[in-house]
Amino acid sequence: MPTIQIHTAIPGPKSQELMRRREAAVPRGVSHATPIFAARAEGAVLEDVDGNRFLDFAGGIGVLNVGHRAPRVVAALLDQIDQFLHTCFSVSPYAKYIELAEKLNSLTPGNFPKKTILVNSGAEAIENAVKIARAYTKRPAIICFEDAFHGRTMMAMSLTSKTHPYKAGFEPFSTEVYRIPYAYCFRCSYSLKFPSCNVFCGHHLEDTFKRVVASEAVAAIVVEPVLGEGGFVAPPREFYQVIQQICRKHGILFVADEVQTGFGRTGSMFASEHYGIVPDLLISAKSVAAGLPLAAVTGRAEVMDAPGVGGLGGTYGGNPLSCAAALASIETMEKENLSARAIKLGDAFESRARGWKKKWPLIGEARGLGAMRALELVKSQETREPAKEETEQILKFCRDKGLIVLSAGSYGNVIRLLVPLVVTDDQFDEGLNILEAALAHVAESHAVAEPRLA
Repeated sequence: MPTIQIHTAIPGPKSQELMRRREAAVPRGVSHATPIFAARAEGAVLEDVDGNRFLDFAGGIGVLNVGHRAPRVVAALLDQIDQFLHTCFSVSPYAKYIELAEKLNSLTPGNFPKKTILVNSGAEAIENAVKIARAYTKRPAIICFEDAFHGRTMMAMSLTSKTHPYKAGFEPFSTEVYRIPYAYCFRCSYSLKFPSCNVFCGHHLEDTFKRVVASEAVAAIVVEPVLGEGGFVAPPREFYQVIQQICRKHGILFVADEVQTGFGRTGSMFASEHYGIVPDLLISAKSVAAGLPLAAVTGRAEVMDAPGVGGLGGTYGGNPLSCAAALASIETMEKENLSARAIKLGDAFESRARGWKKKWPLIGEARGLGAMRALELVKSQETREPAKEETEQILKFCRDKGLIVLSAGSYGNVIRLLVPLVVTDDQFDEGLNILEAALAHVAESHAVAEPRLA
């Protein structure tokens, strides 16, 4: 029997009623990718309030690498509930905060002493990383990249690239933030091709120091090893070799935002490992705590110690329940070798996607690392005009057939996979079959027939 079970129209009557209540009680600025309301979930399966069962290829936006209600995580939470829920680490510290900091210090790239601060969200971690970098370097400027997403709080939003819906109407933004092109080879900002370009976009950083902001004013470069909301763009390894060398040359801190890429998603514990990146500061969140709010900044001990006593912290940062969940989540990743599972899932997707790309010109590029995979859809192979409307139609088709999947990209034309890594082979195939049917339906109905590029 298939995992997916659809018994009503989507959304069903109970979800529709909850949506009416939601529209009356919750501001419109809080978006939702689907109109279905969850009732329960397990592994890679989500059941809505109407009794429909879906395959979840969104994973709470990359939060559930170990799956919904991972057994070790549930057990750890129940144990912690029996002890205490909150004391505030800044008032009465507790052991699990220390245990998790020690674990993250040992897991992140770099063979040097490290320290970790725990906070509530990826955006809060970004804010703290900037504070730490400025305190250590005594420099004001931060360099970030086009198509990046770093969060919705003020500094994080200033670093984020996409204007609508994330930035429009919320001006003015934080000062001393400078943006340069990312190594987005499919849409190269310089109309060049890799590898003949000699990683021009990376070397362009030196030109930025001459024409935009002086290198001696730059505290840090903040970058996602693989773009998340920007479209799951995995740049050439050479890009980061160049960027890292330039940072070392000028005494600029390298900050890796691994909020979406971390904890096995790309086939290693952190995506930085794929690229030989040794960050001065690494930001993690999302799947670290399997659904509980938690994020971290882990970095060189001397850098992390730059802010004075009381300069970092927060009431809920490193909440004991979240720490317990994170320790159990990491244990699950290690014991079940979910990084290897991510590679297997990515290979299976890539094999299917190669065939899709040959069959339908709608697919401009299939890309990613490990299980962090995406399809970029275009109206024309020649112009590469983004196919945003077609992307939305595919998402709706999938949802109506029982597959939850998300879009991404600055143009809203990328379909991304964030499936829990504990998904079974049969479930993964079932989901990909629906995605394939959606691609066929939309591609053929729009009769996309532009000539392909060589």
